[in-house]
Formats: sequence, structure tokens, C-alpha cells
Amino acid sequence: MSDTDPDTLARRNRLALLVVQVIGLIVLVLCAIDAQRAQAQDLPEPADGAARKVLMTVRADGVQIYTCVQDNSGQRAWQFREPLATLMINGKTVGRHFAGPTWQLDDLSAVVGKVVAQAPGATANDISLLRLNVVTHQGEGGLAQVMAVERLHTQGGVFSGSCAQVGELHLEPYSADYRFLGQ
Repeated sequence: MSDTDPDTLARRNRLALLVVQVIGLIVLVLCAIDAQRAQAQDLPEPADGAARKVLMTVRADGVQIYTCVQDNSGQRAWQFREPLATLMINGKTVGRHFAGPTWQLDDLSAVVGKVVAQAPGATANDISLLRLNVVTHQGEGGLAQVMAVERLHTQGGVFSGSCAQVGELHLEPYSADYRFLGQ
């Protein structure tokens, strides 16, 4: 068999294609691992005495709502308005997340948070990681002892650019994990 034999060339081409596919798969896995590094360790350390015990973790799937606004110079741009998401544990709906920012469980307990720390998401398209201190409690249910909330593992949610009609809304899909912390 020579180097120009059609069967030999076909085998070499298949082998080269296989090598390229394996390299691509390795790169994909490394990128996914790097994206998952956008976690709590990326947020600044909480102050001494701050809430550190994880009381509950929920998955949020929803949208970040943006509205078209016009600045003093007449330029129109998208501005973040509020989140709207379903909170889930093991795929079961347990509550909702909305403006405030507020987290409310089906037991009607709720907390409102105020941002105290943030870090960039894993990519430019991912909303920031956040740590929020709870400033308001409602109800006696699952969120009654929560003192802080962390938003982690964000995917999506960032939207920007110019817009056509002032007041127009845009819903940008996002997901994140929310950890509720106490002492």
C-alpha cells in the first residue's frame, strides 16, 4: 500500500477528523468548567458575623425585564427594570422572584434584599453574581430566618443596545441559583 492509496487516505482523513472532534470536545469541557467557576468564591468575603449558613438553595428560571428609556441627550437605550422568575427545588415550583428584589415562597414567606457585593458573571451575557442583605421579612415560613441571599451560577439575562420606542419592553431569559443564608 502506498501513501496515495485511496483506502489509506480515507483512513487518515477519518483519523484526523476524529482527533479534531476529540480536541473540540476537550475545549468545550474546559470552557464549561471555567464557566462554573463563577460562584460564591468570586464574591468578596462577607463581613464578620454575617450570615454564612446555607438554609436553602433554589433554581430560578425566568426573565430580566428591560425597558426602553431616553436620556437627556435624546439617546434611547435599554435599562434594567425588574426580574421575574419561578423558583424551583428539584424541578418543583416553590416560589417566585420579582421586583424589590423580592423572593416569595409558596408558604407566603418573603424577603427583600439590598445588594452589598457583586462580581461579573461567567460571560459578558451573564448577569452579575450578587450578595444581598435582607432588609425586609414577611411571614413565618421558610424565609423567616434568612439574613442574606446570594445569586450564583448565572446564565443569560444581559441585554443592551439602542431601542426604537420609549416604554417598549424586552424580556431577556436568564437562570441562576439563589442561596438563602442565615446564622
